Amino acid sequence: MVVDDEEKANILNTFFSTVFTVENEMLCEIPRNNENPILRVTNLTQEEVRNRLNKIKIDKSPGPDGIHPRVLRELMATDFFSSKYLAVQAQKKILGKMASSKYIATSLIDDTSGEVLDELYQATREFTQSKKDSEKIIKNLIKIVIKLAVLYRNNQFNQDEIALMEKFKRKVHQLAMTVVSFQQVEYTFDRNVLSKLLNECRELLHQVVQRHLTAKSHGRINNVFDHFSNCEFLAALYNPFGPYKNHLQRLCEGVNKMLDDDNI
Repeated sequence: MVVDDEEKANILNTFFSTVFTVENEMLCEIPRNNENPILRVTNLTQEEVRNRLNKIKIDKSPGPDGIHPRVLRELMATDFFSSKYLAVQAQKKILGKMASSKYIATSLIDDTSGEVLDELYQATREFTQSKKDSEKIIKNLIKIVIKLAVLYRNNQFNQDEIALMEKFKRKVHQLAMTVVSFQQVEYTFDRNVLSKLLNECRELLHQVVQRHLTAKSHGRINNVFDHFSNCEFLAALYNPFGPYKNHLQRLCEGVNKMLDDDNI
């Protein structure tokens, strides 16, 4: 029997040495590439990031960056806002109830209109100082747009409603041109003109969807137009020295592109 600690250690070392394979210490030659390495640019959209974060397992340990998955999930829920992502989710829900599945593959909110909605959200949030109210307004706007498009594409309007719809589209086109013109031409902005145009759009929209949507949906319409036709909000948005100048610039660039593409 072995009683000496050092001898015990040597015996164990000898035993374990016999069960391991001796590796060839000769390293293979690493091929050399004389060309300069190319850094591939990877473009990630907000939707892709959000989808990844939604699938993250919050009960796992932090990765190499030391950030716990639960923190990432909570930050996403708190600070992340994407109008296009919300539109996709709303579209799936609404189409499941109102339209045939053949329209599901067609996005009703494209990249440009999504960017316009994002700018409206940011300006609204800064003006109201309320994340909750701002998200509600933009979500309601998205739902209205999608429901209106679904009804129109599925031929749900009668002849009188189609005539009203055409009138509504012309009024929205006039509104869009006015929004851009007031931003591009100095000293032309008139809050009362914009507010009047918005309220005229509101009344036409109520008439178009009168027999198709619930009182709750009509309430959403009023929630959206009450905010955007607010003269104080319009004055703040168009103030050339105010904090909304960059939002207005990007907003009008998007609206102008939509006009050029015949999407308004």
